[in-house]
Amino acid sequence: MFAQYVQDLRQEFAGYSSKTLKKDLLSGINVAAVALPLSLAFGVASGADAAAGLVTAIFAGLIIGVLGGSSFSISGPTGAMVAILLPLSAKYGVEGVLITGILSGVFLIIASLLKAGKIVSIIPSAVITGFTSGIAVLIAFGQIDNFFGTSSRGSTIIQKISSYSQLGFTIQWQPVFFGLLAMLVMIIWPKNWGKVVPASLAGIILALIVNILGPFSVHEVGKIPRSLILPTRFSFNMLTLEMLKSLVVPAISIAALGMITTLLSGAAGGKLKKERMNADQELFAQGIGNIVFPLFGGVPGCSAVARSIVAIKSGGQTRLVSVFHSVTLIASLFLLGSMISRIPLAALAGVLLVTAWRMNAWESIIDSYRKRYKTSMAQFLVTLLATIIFNLTSAIIIGIALSMILFVIRSAALEITIANIDSRHERGRNLSKEITSVKLVYVTGQLFFGSQDRLVTTIEEIEGATTIILSVRGVPSIDHSAMIALEELHEQLEQKGIKLIFCGLQPQVARQFTRAGFDKVVGIDDIFNNAVEAIDSIDIVE
Repeated sequence: MFAQYVQDLRQEFAGYSSKTLKKDLLSGINVAAVALPLSLAFGVASGADAAAGLVTAIFAGLIIGVLGGSSFSISGPTGAMVAILLPLSAKYGVEGVLITGILSGVFLIIASLLKAGKIVSIIPSAVITGFTSGIAVLIAFGQIDNFFGTSSRGSTIIQKISSYSQLGFTIQWQPVFFGLLAMLVMIIWPKNWGKVVPASLAGIILALIVNILGPFSVHEVGKIPRSLILPTRFSFNMLTLEMLKSLVVPAISIAALGMITTLLSGAAGGKLKKERMNADQELFAQGIGNIVFPLFGGVPGCSAVARSIVAIKSGGQTRLVSVFHSVTLIASLFLLGSMISRIPLAALAGVLLVTAWRMNAWESIIDSYRKRYKTSMAQFLVTLLATIIFNLTSAIIIGIALSMILFVIRSAALEITIANIDSRHERGRNLSKEITSVKLVYVTGQLFFGSQDRLVTTIEEIEGATTIILSVRGVPSIDHSAMIALEELHEQLEQKGIKLIFCGLQPQVARQFTRAGFDKVVGIDDIFNNAVEAIDSIDIVE
């Protein structure tokens, strides 16, 4: 893996010039402008504080950006992580978030060494869409208190809604004003202006100015330490055996989520830049990063799709874009820390609500419903609900399990046609009438444990036949269970004096016949290339 990493670096920086450096620098500044408000918002939304999100973005850009498996990936705190970290913080405090971050980093390194980067390719797109929409719902519900100025208890949506009935839901209009202000700016901000100042940053800046100038009393971001080492950071004193046992499952969830999000980001960015991400190297870098972040007070992070795409579209050429984005954020931390501390939390909530809305793949969702893709619709809805009700890892497992079940159901739909032999089928003789003692059975579809019973039952119900020709040209594959079923069917028909002949074996089916020794049981003379050859081999009495 290291040798490949070095080779990739040499290729990436071959012919690097001052012109390329300028592109990387400007792109890094653009990415930082997008990352700043989102990092602050995701830090707060994760149950830590804005500074924690900023520190994560800074070190992610420096560590993962340099060690990662692509030239374009930008990492940091993301909305996907918020869905796990907020309830985790509510239950175990910030200490739990820090410990879980380190554990998730260890799991990511293990995943990279096991070359688990290809796992994401088995996840259906509808499952990923439902998963992303579920995360968006969780993010939105997590911002209700900051947006409306209310308070709630619990970490799940159901617990929060239930607590409102006890605590009441009294809306504070000043936070709502700032939340709506940030949302409005993000919605109406012209796209061409966004190339200079991102809409989210514009919304935050306007909310900050209004808060400073006006007589408002709202919850603010609070003091931002002018340091890359935060007061609340990981220490070994936090570790207890009981805490470690409690946090293993959440850590696996964060690692799995980070892996999926990172690889999807790599796929999206790779298409734009025509570059393939080294998935295992990227996961290794993500693991190192998530081990380091908590040491400085940062929260877990992963590759961010939006920021990576901004890096590409703004002309970034190499991974130095990620480094320059971090340097810009460091400058913001030390030069603008006092200003950042005055940002209303409600404004950050407004940014996250718009971000959550835009996370949904609306075009894909609408297309599935408009074209009535029932399988995709079921996968989307089940994964969406599972993400909201259960944890995110369970949602992915449930979504994949449903996809497998639906695939088995669809694959079990064999197409079986039974025909009598007549002059159309006979090549060497001229038949004057149909021969009902010989049945030609055409089978199309996968032959496996889910479909074997239908084939066996159909053949068993054939009456008056002395010979059955089974054409499996339309069967691309057969599993062990179906092979056993065919062997038993052959034996059963043989006992009844009925001859079973096979024709049109596809390569995989032929290999299974040979492996099982079934070709010898049937006899080489009773296995033909096509139905015509099989019919010609039979002594037909009219």
